[in-house]
Amino acid sequence: MSASNRMKNISVILFSVALLFSLVLQAQYKSPDTKAKSDSGSNTVHLTIVVTTAEDKKPVDSASVYVKYVQGRLIGKDKKIEMNLKTNMSGVVHVPEIPRGKFLVQVIAPGWKTFGEYYEVEQAEQTINIELARPPKWY
Repeated sequence: MSASNRMKNISVILFSVALLFSLVLQAQYKSPDTKAKSDSGSNTVHLTIVVTTAEDKKPVDSASVYVKYVQGRLIGKDKKIEMNLKTNMSGVVHVPEIPRGKFLVQVIAPGWKTFGEYYEVEQAEQTINIELARPPKWY
């Protein structure tokens, strides 16, 4: 076999390997999208958070509600997502759709003790009731 034939064979093999590699990567990118489209209703959670006072169960309006979670990725680092929301006059916040799993809820309101807790949600619709306490008095 001559040197030019060997070079042609090597270049054909390298081209085939590169083509296969690109097809595998393309399949990895498409699979999460198609899975998300077909299971979009089952992979996300409609979350409602109700913030009230611990003493008399009155709604806390204009409280800042932070929802933080990590969105996993196939390639690269996981993406950290944070949402800053405000409660309405009834003390209710409707969180946009988030993926099922573990997430952190933090609530900050003037005159109330800061609240923070992790939750694990696996249901399609979930309501979380949070009761804020008064901070301790400093003399």
